[in-house]
Amino acid sequence: MHQDDVTSGDILELYRRGLFPMAETAEDDAVFVMDPEQRGIIPLDAFHVPASLHKAMKKTPFRISIDQAFDDVMDACAAETEKRKETWINPRIRRWYKDLHRRNYAHSVECWDRDGNLAGGLYGVSINAAFFGESMFSKTTNASRIALVHLVDHLKSRGFQLLDCQYVNPHLEQFGCIWISRAQYQSLLSSALGASGVSFVDSADSPSG
Repeated sequence: MHQDDVTSGDILELYRRGLFPMAETAEDDAVFVMDPEQRGIIPLDAFHVPASLHKAMKKTPFRISIDQAFDDVMDACAAETEKRKETWINPRIRRWYKDLHRRNYAHSVECWDRDGNLAGGLYGVSINAAFFGESMFSKTTNASRIALVHLVDHLKSRGFQLLDCQYVNPHLEQFGCIWISRAQYQSLLSSALGASGVSFVDSADSPSG
């Protein structure tokens, strides 16, 4: 996928087919289509909040919002940090997903600290009852983890069926993230895409532009 004429609509079609785009590095303009043999998902009915995080959340350390700072969340996910020297979100990917946000397909969850600073968050793509998580970031302890908890609560309240994490890592395993086969994933995806009347936000709340 090197052509400059690829649109955000083409990216949506990848997700509908069970694929997703990824770049090697943020500096590499080339984008590859991924179709792994195993897929990481968080079963929404088996989501687990670690005890230490549950305790931290009782202090209400952040204000949570949805779609208030999508571009800022995506830019923060793409930024290099001391712990994360390389990222995969290149300028081409940024353009596609920011356009998907304007079209009400890409969404973000934000955590704001008491001074009003963006402390962490995540973003992903929503199609019918499927949410495809893309990336998260944290500038403050627990910010990305709390954003994930609120994402799952939001998905459950809206009737979502699938939370696709693409891959399993230790950060996600603590919440119940598991590997499933490509065939299992395609079955879950088909059911989620076939669901009607499910949306991440109401039309009146959708981003403008």
